[in-house]
Amino acid sequence: MFRDAQGLELTCASATAAAAYDHTIDGYLLNRFNVSQRLKSCLAEDPDFCMAHVLRSAFSMMSFNEANVEFARTSLAKAQTLAPRTSPREQAHVAALSHWISGEHDRTLAAWSAIATQWPHDILAFRMHHLLGFWCGRPELLFAQAETTLSHYGRELPAYGTVLACRAFAHEECGSYLIAENCAREAIAIDASDVWATHALAHVFEMQGRRAEGIAFLSAMEPHWEGGNNLLHHLWWHRALYHIEREEFDAALSLYDDRFRDLNSITTTAMPDLYIDIQNAASALWRLERHGVDIGERWQEIAAKAQPRIGDCRNPFTLPHWVLALARAGHHAEAVHFIKGMEDFVLRNVGDLSPLVRTVALPLCNAILARADGRSMEAVDLMRPALATMHRLGGSHAQQDLLEQMFLSFAESAGSAADQTLILERIRGRRALPPERSIGWREAARSH
Repeated sequence: MFRDAQGLELTCASATAAAAYDHTIDGYLLNRFNVSQRLKSCLAEDPDFCMAHVLRSAFSMMSFNEANVEFARTSLAKAQTLAPRTSPREQAHVAALSHWISGEHDRTLAAWSAIATQWPHDILAFRMHHLLGFWCGRPELLFAQAETTLSHYGRELPAYGTVLACRAFAHEECGSYLIAENCAREAIAIDASDVWATHALAHVFEMQGRRAEGIAFLSAMEPHWEGGNNLLHHLWWHRALYHIEREEFDAALSLYDDRFRDLNSITTTAMPDLYIDIQNAASALWRLERHGVDIGERWQEIAAKAQPRIGDCRNPFTLPHWVLALARAGHHAEAVHFIKGMEDFVLRNVGDLSPLVRTVALPLCNAILARADGRSMEAVDLMRPALATMHRLGGSHAQQDLLEQMFLSFAESAGSAADQTLILERIRGRRALPPERSIGWREAARSH
């Protein structure tokens, strides 16, 4: 019997295979670009390593790309054939993955939480629960799991920094900014290359309006990011948001071209339509355009990648970004076709995803298209019922701010003072930072 770095039983052929597995887990936890290569080396050491096949399936699902789901199923099938000779914990991972592939996110989260509760040092279950819970708009689950798991961890355990980083982000999303900042800084002190901890602190700066501090912090941390994956793009996107708030639009546009949407970078060329990169790009361009910045033909590059993603609703939060890109690029027919693909997805009854697409994502996407057609009041009417449930699409407060600003913009175009007041009251009631201190809200806030 072998054990992983956390001391948990691991069913594999050799100590070398177990070490390769730990190396892969480290790559995942620290957002390393070469994590897939690490996993290949692990499987080369032991082709019948059940948890390695679980990882291969999970990594495919983490792309939130329907085109990769079949590969995830194949990897899961291999894991299922190997599972009977493994431990109950490993078998539970196989079962959880089956729920995820089926689109049953609530059952997946419950399964990972059960694993993390019964085996508190199972850092993989903890981290995947954190990931999916975030994309299900469930920060309270992240918060609860982080508190439970932290009670079983100390500095002597190798994944302590990861637990701190996840706790930091959970607290930030739940509005506990002091705890979030302290945890993030402690995690960074343990490992400055922990970009999830850096990311959590970047969110704190965003939510508290500490833009100059955020720019300086991210600039200082950048030397530690060598070998990172696409999360680096998201950190540069955060820095661009700080610059937009300071009306330093040229700096934000330079970050777009040279950092988070650099089409020649190894991370972008490897996955040019990765969900979070599309979100970064579309949300930045919309904000810049709203403030009068000429962004040239940049919408066209994103819109051109939408066609293969028609009917792909694995990450519902990305859907409005795709439709926004198509609409802003002037591709009306393609936007209609994209929305039709969403409607077809709903009819397939894919777990928890289809109801979410039907009740939240579709109204938002139809609202975007209505506004593009000049039907501003219809856009407001379509979007208004979804305001209370938009968070279930996933995304952080900083990311959801795009959708909220869009509603304000639609209401302004429609001349609906009541709806402008509605969204401003929501913002004032739910955020620590007054809208008067945010560039996207301050003009409306002064008159409502």
